[in-house]
This record gives sequence, structure tokens and C-alpha cells, in this order.
Amino acid sequence: MKISIEDIKKLRQLTGAGVMDARQALTESQGDMEKAKAWIKQKGLARAAKKADRETGAYFVFSYVHHNGRMGALLKLACETDFVAKNDKFQQLGKELVMQVASMAPENIDTFLDQAYLKEPKKTIRELIQETAGVIGENIKILDFARL
Repeated sequence: MKISIEDIKKLRQLTGAGVMDARQALTESQGDMEKAKAWIKQKGLARAAKKADRETGAYFVFSYVHHNGRMGALLKLACETDFVAKNDKFQQLGKELVMQVASMAPENIDTFLDQAYLKEPKKTIRELIQETAGVIGENIKILDFARL
């Protein structure tokens, strides 16, 4: 089966995967977009697991203040390099996580990681971080958070 450039572009936009991964996923799934997305997700989780022991020396502190100014949250999210800390996907993850802290008030990092992600309740925060780590290619960890 011949895979079109348009399908590769579409899959990349949906998943953030690289060109070669998108092509391979579509080839393996015989052009089925849903199966290709699942293939990329699985590959990303495997990548994330391989990187889980790597040192996270860079971090970024994310903040959220509710519109009425009566509640806010801070989250310190770490990765391996400063370059990735500035990456759009890492930044988006941090914003999502700090909003989750603000709305769900987790007790500690372990309970936070096991919480259902508000935007996709079938997914945990841990899975969200692992998926992003798989796409970015670096280990990602929550170092600390606070809700005020």
C-alpha cells in the first residue's frame, strides 16, 4: 500500500510524531489512521520508559492564577535539557499540569500522577507525561507543586 504525503502530514499534526515514525506507523497499520495513532502512542510510551532513569537537570516553573485572583498554583516540571524546557510541547504540558493542580488539589506527586486527566478522563497524568516524553524524546518529571 502506498502511503500519501498528506496522510503523513495529518498523522504528524495529530500526534507530533516525526516523519519516519508517521510513515512507519501508517505502513504498519495499512493506512488506518486510528491504528497508526495507537502505534505511535505505544512507541512513545516505550521510548519514555527507556528514558525514565535519565537525569533531569533542566526545569521550568509554571504558574496559574484563577480569573478571580483567589486561587493559584505553581508547578516545577523537569526535563533533561534547557532546549526541551523551551519546547512548545513541554510548555503546553506544563500549562495543562498546573491547571490540573489548581482544579484538583492533589495531596502529593504520587496522587497527582494517578489522577485522571481532566481533558481526557480515561488517561492518567502519569500517562500524559509519558506520552509527551515519548514524543519529545527526553525524561520528564514533576519536581514539586503548590496550590494556594
